[in-house]
Amino acid sequence: MKDVTHLDQGWTLHHAGNRLPAAVPGCVHTDLLEAGLIPDPFLEANETAVAWVGRQDWTYTLDLPDSSSRHERTDLVFDGLDTAATLTLGGTELGSTRNMHRSYRFDATGLSGELAVHFTSAYREAERVRALVGDRPNVYPEPFQYIRKMASSFGWDWGPTLPTAGIWRPARIERWSTARLAGVRPRTTVDGTTGTVELHLDLERTATGADRELTATAAIGDHTATVTVPAGQDTAVLVLHVADAALWWPRGHGVQALYDLDVELADEQGPLDTWHRRIGFRTVELDTSADEHGSGFTLVVNGVRLFVRGANWIPDDTLITRVTPARYRERLARAAEANIDLIRVWGGGIYEQDAFYDACDELGLMVWQDFLFACSAYPEEQPLRGEIEAEARDNVVRLMPHPSLVLWNGNNENLWGFRDWGWEEELATDSWGEGYYLGLLPRIVAELDPTRPYTAGSPWSGSWDHHPNDVDHGTHHSWEVWNRQDYAEYRATVPRFVAEFGWQAPPAHATLRRTLPDETLAPDSPGMLHHQKAENGNAKLDRGVEHHFGLPADFDRWHYLTQVVQARAVATGIEHWRSHWPRCAGTVVWQLNDCWPVSSWAAIDGDGRLKPLWYELRRVYADRLVTVQPGDGSDATPTLALANQAARPWNTVVTLRKVAADGTATTTTEIPLTVEARSVLRLPVPKALAPAVGSTKEFLAADADGLRAVYFPVTDKEFDYEQPTFDLTVEPVTGDDTAIDIVVTARTLVRDLLVQADRLAADAVADSGLLTLLAGEQARIRVTGAAGTDADAARTAVYCVEPA
Repeated sequence: MKDVTHLDQGWTLHHAGNRLPAAVPGCVHTDLLEAGLIPDPFLEANETAVAWVGRQDWTYTLDLPDSSSRHERTDLVFDGLDTAATLTLGGTELGSTRNMHRSYRFDATGLSGELAVHFTSAYREAERVRALVGDRPNVYPEPFQYIRKMASSFGWDWGPTLPTAGIWRPARIERWSTARLAGVRPRTTVDGTTGTVELHLDLERTATGADRELTATAAIGDHTATVTVPAGQDTAVLVLHVADAALWWPRGHGVQALYDLDVELADEQGPLDTWHRRIGFRTVELDTSADEHGSGFTLVVNGVRLFVRGANWIPDDTLITRVTPARYRERLARAAEANIDLIRVWGGGIYEQDAFYDACDELGLMVWQDFLFACSAYPEEQPLRGEIEAEARDNVVRLMPHPSLVLWNGNNENLWGFRDWGWEEELATDSWGEGYYLGLLPRIVAELDPTRPYTAGSPWSGSWDHHPNDVDHGTHHSWEVWNRQDYAEYRATVPRFVAEFGWQAPPAHATLRRTLPDETLAPDSPGMLHHQKAENGNAKLDRGVEHHFGLPADFDRWHYLTQVVQARAVATGIEHWRSHWPRCAGTVVWQLNDCWPVSSWAAIDGDGRLKPLWYELRRVYADRLVTVQPGDGSDATPTLALANQAARPWNTVVTLRKVAADGTATTTTEIPLTVEARSVLRLPVPKALAPAVGSTKEFLAADADGLRAVYFPVTDKEFDYEQPTFDLTVEPVTGDDTAIDIVVTARTLVRDLLVQADRLAADAVADSGLLTLLAGEQARIRVTGAAGTDADAARTAVYCVEPA
């Protein structure tokens, strides 16, 4: 049987003649931080102070004593090396690497002594390749398209520039004889109630094992299959049938049934190697067929057409080895709590760790996986082309067992960039990646993982017959609104699938205080500007606030209003697009998470704190949604829309109230309604309830089953608000001495009430985000982690909209 020794102890990092303890898995930055040799690059402007790290060469060493073995072969296995490295053992060169996104195996039979991994600066390697293949356009000044490394480690419009080096995934010694399982590819299908697994095995044999007959056995519980592998053959196929298989469903649609799948390779003397994964049975299709609106982009899982409620995922830490399985679980559980059902792993990051996909399997979060190309023209010449093919094959095989993985995507924005960003003219006849997205990658997916759909890019209209970002065909990225317009302009179009859109806001107050401990905070203070990476980011934040509220002079007020605008902007888009299901079949907000403390589009900030946007996603992504959409006819009558994503009809009574500026209702009616399963009901608001066009003194409130929507005919700064007044008390929570209830009773209209719990205690969390109360209504906000807070202290953390 194969013997495995994990190489996770005893490593040394060599730095300026010194030998430092090194963590494996780990990276240079985290080792230097641990040794106290660099400041925390996430704090203040320290990012610039550690820029030298990414431009140095680094060496890791480990003593491997002579170890006699009964096995014929000894392999050194690295699941990830970041990035350009040469490896020696006892002075003998084992090989070299230049791809962070691959695993590596080196024959070390009979060797011992010092194992050394010599890393070349990523900049030096990228410049070497650029000199070979020629320059290509890029939206950023860094050379990330010339090296197969996490692109965003070179900086992005939300991330720091911290390209690192290191042994970033586990390393081990594997000793084996006769043969081993070199690759296992389970293709799962469902026919009626029977689940089928077609297992494709790739074997590696030693010289003496070449002429031996082998057997391979696969098992799922009591279901087994065995195949004989003749001498000299290095592939095999097994087929397992599971009767009455329970299906894996996305969250909100059913259970996440998972099965243990085990494979054993043996010869006449006994077991040689084993392989284990969890799989799930489900079908997935991508419907891009033409209709009266253009051509769609609808995910169909187990025969059910879905409105996707998604979020984009970036690496959760620029120093990615700090992301533990527990941290993955926490972030992804937060996504599920926000009623998100799909996570898009964005193409400027990494193929995430197995723990990420395991958590998605268990939580019912569908995964849209980008191949790793983003915002740049990528050369198709060697040495990159061979690396990219090997990388794609490696990761398709690694990830295909996961039932949560529902879509492969060729790239992020490169097809769009070619057409709209001046690349076409600049490139002339140079390669730029099209051959990967429309040729190499779909061929690899069709060969290795044919049960999953592939799309060439995001955005992509399905062919060059239409503009790559055409709203009527395929996927669409909506960035004109954030960059140049008011968020109300999300309502101007109905894309078939919105794969990216978003609005910025700063992180939570406690995150800012930890990150900039000695700074007097202001929108344009040095630390705030350093932690704003977007082009004209603060100007765009100010534009959004100014349009609706006017710009406040006070930082705390600015901070609150930017977060309100972020939440409202994203909600405006999702409510509009959900109301047009099935023409629009999904939204994937940019973005769920952050990789460091920064002003960004994230719903969860770099310290893991929830922004108001997270709570708003929980509301607008719930199975049932009430929204009021502005009218577009001559009389501008608003539309009441009820979206029901649940599998059963929604029988409800909608209460419509025309409300005066002081928060008191002037006209009320109740409308019994039934919304069929997975459908949307739209109807005009009755004339008697609709606020007058342009009214500054009345608005509409719609309530159903505890859900509320409000519709104001004008912006906040135009509306005739009264000064909001409310009573506030604090009550202990029986049975939980860590929590308090903040009870707010409105005496007037209180719009977008927000308890910023982190202002009470850094780790405190509230159970609700923005709330709008009519006069006389009461809200109870539970805050965990702020025990001992009194009413006066609580009031300092409570914000709401005030008259302009």
